[in-house]
Amino acid sequence: MKLVIINYGAGNIKSIQFAFKRLGYNTILSNNPEEIKAADKVIFPGVGEASSAMKMLKESGLDELIPNLKQPVLGICLGMQLMCLHTEEGDTKGLGIFQTKVKRFSNNVKVPQMGWNVIKELKSNLFKDINENEYMYLVHSYYAEHCNETIAATDYEINYASALQHKNFYGTQFHPEKSSLAGEQILKNFLSIV
Repeated sequence: MKLVIINYGAGNIKSIQFAFKRLGYNTILSNNPEEIKAADKVIFPGVGEASSAMKMLKESGLDELIPNLKQPVLGICLGMQLMCLHTEEGDTKGLGIFQTKVKRFSNNVKVPQMGWNVIKELKSNLFKDINENEYMYLVHSYYAEHCNETIAATDYEINYASALQHKNFYGTQFHPEKSSLAGEQILKNFLSIV
């Protein structure tokens, strides 16, 4: 299986590579459009700030490429947020794959939300063999609002969408690669999506 992690200068790529290696898969790190299009599965990671990440995507033409990919694509953390319509972080227009907006948590809670929290209301083959209220690892100051594409929810100050799906596009606000055995199962599920 050809697994490509989109390399656009935003993301803690190492932990994702190690997670797939533990599952027995090598990954290719690439920003080459032809190589990304030829992948069986694509991972769109992201750590950092939205507007500068979007700028890097635009400079390499990946902002045009990603929404047109036909194979399963998994956006993680900022990767998922950039797949939404808009994020308040840097007042940034997103890729518009998920029909929702990304807002900042208020100062009534500790920001960023950092550590373990549960996911619930699971709907999608991405969560096969995952229990309701399973703990996942999160680090984020911004969250996606609920929409028709919500496939998991989490409570932190409010109830928000911690995972999204539209056609072949999946997004998780949490880091499956840092979420122990349950996170590993989610990556396995992603790999088995046809």
